[in-house]
Amino acid sequence: MTQAVLGLKKSGLALLLFAVFWGGSAQAALFGDDEARRAILDLRQRLEQAQTANRALMDQAAQQQTQQIAQLTQQHNQSLGQLRSALLDLQTQIDKLRADLAQSLGAQERLARDVTEVQLRQKDSLSSVDDRLRRFEPVKVSVDGREAMVEPAEKADFDRSMALFRQGDFPGAQAAFAGFLNRYPTSVYKPSVLFWLGNAQYANKAYREALANFQRLLTESPTHPRAAEAMLAISNVHVELKDLKAARKTLEDLVKAYPATETAATARERLSRLR
Repeated sequence: MTQAVLGLKKSGLALLLFAVFWGGSAQAALFGDDEARRAILDLRQRLEQAQTANRALMDQAAQQQTQQIAQLTQQHNQSLGQLRSALLDLQTQIDKLRADLAQSLGAQERLARDVTEVQLRQKDSLSSVDDRLRRFEPVKVSVDGREAMVEPAEKADFDRSMALFRQGDFPGAQAAFAGFLNRYPTSVYKPSVLFWLGNAQYANKAYREALANFQRLLTESPTHPRAAEAMLAISNVHVELKDLKAARKTLEDLVKAYPATETAATARERLSRLR
């Protein structure tokens, strides 16, 4: 179509030049000739018709080009619209995936916190249970040089009674040791309790009660580390009761029964004073 238009343009220009040239020559040669004038007019008319046809063809070509451009533009716009729609769908999917991921991460974090809290509560519960169990589990103690396992409450009662005795609260210590024997009649502390109960009673001038507890210690536990001291205490009780004969007899028995002890050396010294 474009080549045809260009051809028409060239033909029209050639006709126009020919008409002007020829017309000018004819006018000069045959200025008065009517046929020449009509020929010129006819040529001009043909030229105008050719120019009109040329313009029509150009307009038609331009219109067709415009339509093609419009079609291409429409197709391009449709493609862009489809691309935009696809991009929007993709962005929507990406946003949804991000939201799902954030929700999943949040759920995982909450789960991790919950697990940590449960572990901490479990640890605290186990620690509390262990603490409560430890209050009832037997503990190892050393009683007058001998190791033994006792109940925590039993140890606490003995320690409390000894604390009263060391503080000089002999009435309180006497009551505490007596109560201990009632609560724990088979305790490994029993020989020691009998010894210290007798000493508390001696300090409270309850001599006969003290004598009975010292003798009970010797009868039930003759090999106890405090046995020699108990015999020396019995001798002191007899002195307080004004029974010097019994006091000397007890000291003599002490020296025979436990000759290699420091208590036996003390007994010998006292025997020398009682003679």
